[in-house]
Amino acid sequence: MTTLWRMAGQKIEQTIQASEFKARCLSLIDEVAATRTSLIVTKRGRPVAKLVPLDEPPSTSGSVTLIADDDADYFSTGERWDAG
Repeated sequence: MTTLWRMAGQKIEQTIQASEFKARCLSLIDEVAATRTSLIVTKRGRPVAKLVPLDEPPSTSGSVTLIADDDADYFSTGERWDAG
C-alpha cells in the first residue's frame, strides 16, 4: 500500500493494488471506517475505484408528529370485515 503525504505531515490518500485489496478487503473496510480516510484501488497503476467512509446519517428522532388522538385511527380503515 502506498501513502501520499502533504507538506505538514497530513495524509492525503492511500493507494492499493487491486490484487492486494481483494486479499485484504474486509480489514481495509474496517480501517477506512476507523481512520475516516479514503483508499484508492489501482489496476496496473491506474485508479479504478475509491473506498470512502460514509457520513453518519442524520437523526430522525422528532421528525414525525402524530396528529390522531387514538392509535386505532392509524390502523383502521373504518370498515368492518370478516376474518373468518
